[in-house]
Amino acid sequence: MAKKTAQDAPLSPVTLAVGQEDLLLDRAVQEVVAAARAADADTDVRDLTSDQLQPGTLNELTSPSLFAERKVVVVRNAQDLSADTIKDVKTYLGSPAEEITLVLLHAGGAKGKGLLDAARKAGAREVACPKMTKAADRLGFVRSEFRVLGRSATPEACQALVDSIGSDLRELASAVTQLTADVEGTIDEAVVARYYTGRAEASSFTVADRAVEGRAAEALEALRWSLSTGVAPVLITSALAQGVRAIGKLSSARGGRPADLARELGMPPWKIDRVRQQMRGWTPDGVSVALRAVAEADAGVKGGGDDPEYALEKAVVTIARAARSGRG
Repeated sequence: MAKKTAQDAPLSPVTLAVGQEDLLLDRAVQEVVAAARAADADTDVRDLTSDQLQPGTLNELTSPSLFAERKVVVVRNAQDLSADTIKDVKTYLGSPAEEITLVLLHAGGAKGKGLLDAARKAGAREVACPKMTKAADRLGFVRSEFRVLGRSATPEACQALVDSIGSDLRELASAVTQLTADVEGTIDEAVVARYYTGRAEASSFTVADRAVEGRAAEALEALRWSLSTGVAPVLITSALAQGVRAIGKLSSARGGRPADLARELGMPPWKIDRVRQQMRGWTPDGVSVALRAVAEADAGVKGGGDDPEYALEKAVVTIARAARSGRG
């Protein structure tokens, strides 16, 4: 979710949206436009790219009108504005026009930093729209989306949605909207699996879960289905690696509550509980064998072997056997 400064008034004279997350940047614009049109349904919106805002253009757009109409002027990729246009914007920031809201979208960073600093110095309302590169950030985004829509979703469901959809915020937001529209009551992991089990990430994690649980036949069935639906083999080796490493991390960790282990190992508490169930039957030697199998499969699917499918099947069987090595 985009973070805003304390001066959180969409109709402030200047809004500065900083970051590279397109969905959040677009939402920052939409919020201002919605507020302007709530105040005046006839609000004129001008949405410009940096190359469309030439020297003198901003002055024309913000000149007083005979009809005193409300206007929103959006400038995208403001860091790419020409030096002369930046001078125009800085001049405008010193004396913004009434009934006009200027929205500057800036990627952040060193390029165009002078404009960024000038807007902040002028007291612009700022909305942070950082790229969400960490899974934890995307998980927080999903939770926020459910809260905004007034719906309840379990932690497992939120995590499953992130695992299933991946890193695209637009797709995550769309998935949350679809689930809340279609499903009554609390949204749980089973609901997410029913809707998104065909996604590449979801199916690859299904293969990994069945393998580390020692359920070789089910893991192989999930593997063949995944490959038949076009899942990239590298996604499956990645999921297998994550599954085995989680077993290894938890088996070597000190005992304790899920919340304490979650902090120590960097896993959500619900995953600690799941891995605890999966690790029954695993031994240290089994983890080593499984990790070697994953490494061999990874090399096989990346060009080191003639048959990626066989490399994956071999890894799945080896991991499933390793999962049962301590069961006697």
